[in-house]
Amino acid sequence: MIIKAILKINPNAEVTIRGDDIDTCEIIWLNGTTPIPKADIEAKMVELPTEEEEATARENLKASAKAKLIAGQPLTEEEANTIVL
Repeated sequence: MIIKAILKINPNAEVTIRGDDIDTCEIIWLNGTTPIPKADIEAKMVELPTEEEEATARENLKASAKAKLIAGQPLTEEEANTIVL
């Protein structure tokens, strides 16, 4: 979750994390990546969906793709990706 938050803030960040608790982990910023303050990372983590929310969203997207296929409607790229990836 820490890495996801960092990459949402800076998609080009190069970083290594040791640990999975934001309060105790070691964040190693690589190749000149500007460090992101812990408070900013924590704020972004709160905004991110949980694993359960992501799973529900994937299932809803698959169901939407199936319904559109059955109805002969065009799929969005995201819906098509649920079928072929």
